[in-house]
Amino acid sequence: MNPLGEERKTDARRHHDPAYQGFASDNYAGGHPEVMAALALANGGHQVAYGGDEYTDHLQQIIRSHFGPTAEAFPVFNGTGANVVALQAVTDRWGAVICAESAHIHVDEGGAPERMGGLKLLTVPTPDGKLTPELIDQQAYGWDDEHRAMPQVVSITQSTELGTLYTPQEIRAICEHAHERGMTVHLDGSRISNAAASLDVPMRTFTNAVGVDILSLGGTKNGALFGEAVVVLDQDRVRHMKHLRKLSMQLHSKMRFISVQLEALFAKDLWLRNARHANEMAQRLAEGARAVDGVEVLYPVQANGVFARLPHDVSERLMKKYRFYFWDEAAGDVRWMCAFDTREEDVDSFVAALKEEMAR
Repeated sequence: MNPLGEERKTDARRHHDPAYQGFASDNYAGGHPEVMAALALANGGHQVAYGGDEYTDHLQQIIRSHFGPTAEAFPVFNGTGANVVALQAVTDRWGAVICAESAHIHVDEGGAPERMGGLKLLTVPTPDGKLTPELIDQQAYGWDDEHRAMPQVVSITQSTELGTLYTPQEIRAICEHAHERGMTVHLDGSRISNAAASLDVPMRTFTNAVGVDILSLGGTKNGALFGEAVVVLDQDRVRHMKHLRKLSMQLHSKMRFISVQLEALFAKDLWLRNARHANEMAQRLAEGARAVDGVEVLYPVQANGVFARLPHDVSERLMKKYRFYFWDEAAGDVRWMCAFDTREEDVDSFVAALKEEMAR
């Protein structure tokens, strides 16, 4: 029965094959069954809107268990919203953000940091998607030059857009370098769970423990249906988060339905189980691809993504069977992503199809 005492029914119909699996994005996956159960649990009755509910209040305890006693979570609708709100919270109107040239905030957010956040992005080319203190210094200058946007934030991504990982020591070095120059450090953690699973350390080990000031906490790429969170780690560096969230159209009126999903993921170990599985499937895929003559795996496979180079026509034929994207179409580079629900048989079937197409 539904909350109104009526028999459960819907006029919606299934419009896809639930057995189909592709390798285009971990966003293609649906919600994890435990997350879907949590949503149903939070439904029914009335709860205070705009974050005054019991679920959002309890979420704060969970976030502090991962990121320390001063951490505070601000649930938002999506990852772009999390990044834009977080970066706005640690910059002045004349501020700029240093990031890798391949960073999601630069190449995959439709100009939202610039257009919606009013931020200047100062990009740095990197060989593996990772910044270093030396690379940061290519853009970390001119604080007193009124003709140049002022570098105020260093934004790193963990795991990176190229599927590589920062070690905790590397992030500590970046944080110390940035703080010495008066800059704040933001971590885009859309795949933070995959990073922690691969490094086999708690998330705090490469965030608050090494000096990260604010982060975007991912959920949808790891089993949530919708919703992410901005997590403030250093309260002294962040201003007016709740006002910025509202101003940026990221304040959900029925916030309990974001918070309960994050509770389902992070209260115990669902986030880790999901991420470990996705990472393992990526390793299986990479091993299979490396064994196919003519296929080159481009970067170390350290999370749940595999980047490969193969003939353009092979990719186009393979895309008709399995969805995935070109990363650099001119070079023939592609990206294959695994998710919490990727199955061994999906990987093996894909590798077999890849081998068949390469042999044509």
